[in-house]
Amino acid sequence: MTAAQHRQYHLPTGKATGGPYTVDISPETAGWGYSSLRILELPPGGSHTFATEDSEWIVLPLSGGCTVVCEGESFELHGRESVFSGVTDFVYVPRDSHATIASGAGGRFALTGARCTRRLPARYGPASAVPVELRGTGNCSRQVNNFGAAAPAGGDDGYGFECDKLIAVEVITPGGNWSSFPPHKHDEHRPGEESELEEIYYFEIAEHDGTPGLGYQRVSPSGRGQGTDVLAEVRGGDVVLIPDGWHGPSMALPGHDMYYLNVMAGPGADRDWLICDHPDHAWIRGSWEDQPVDPRLPLYSAPSPVRSESQ
Repeated sequence: MTAAQHRQYHLPTGKATGGPYTVDISPETAGWGYSSLRILELPPGGSHTFATEDSEWIVLPLSGGCTVVCEGESFELHGRESVFSGVTDFVYVPRDSHATIASGAGGRFALTGARCTRRLPARYGPASAVPVELRGTGNCSRQVNNFGAAAPAGGDDGYGFECDKLIAVEVITPGGNWSSFPPHKHDEHRPGEESELEEIYYFEIAEHDGTPGLGYQRVSPSGRGQGTDVLAEVRGGDVVLIPDGWHGPSMALPGHDMYYLNVMAGPGADRDWLICDHPDHAWIRGSWEDQPVDPRLPLYSAPSPVRSESQ
């Protein structure tokens, strides 16, 4: 891995700014076709209007609440104190429209986006409807808030939220645990087995007694695409781009819980999330059946039933 490759795929805080956004990842800046992420910080009484153009978006509060006005409708988002304090409500904003985000108390808001074809209606997503999943066991335990997930193979239609192309979830990993494990990929189209999806990881790391936290993210070449190869020390506000390759583990430093927001989209006609585990490490899934889920999870009380998946 060259230093240039590392810089291309790992974007530390302040290296992916654009206009009013502290993070601004578009298909053009990422060098791919579909996935986008923007992080917007608003002061008390602040507002921001944006055009959705050819992409669908979900407005997701990271901290604070806001009002989203779109398509002649006004949606009140209660939000949350932080990504480590609870599940949040959100708003879906369709392509070919304009939206205004306003916050009386100020806050930070993620805009997860994907180029798409269908124009779906603007909608409110309540926190109580977000499926919360405990994935893995032992030191591979993590919590997944599936606010914008696609139904897994054989899953029910109520899993996640309807979008055209966009897939987005939040993952919370307790300090000392590994998530995104076993390493997996989704960089080729194999019907019924694997989807072709670009992916963005956006990180926040909990402090401990005022000490900032950190973690590590690994992406290794799969033999396809650009040969993405990254071993990055990640801190709060960092971004890792994954156009291809085996990704995982995401490692949380002991004492510092790790949050990451995943944004995925790709060229497939169907909005599927189908992954292929790394053959050297897939065996770990079988060991989870004999281990309990980390007792620290769920990290916070979920407003909807928590489901456990050994996957």
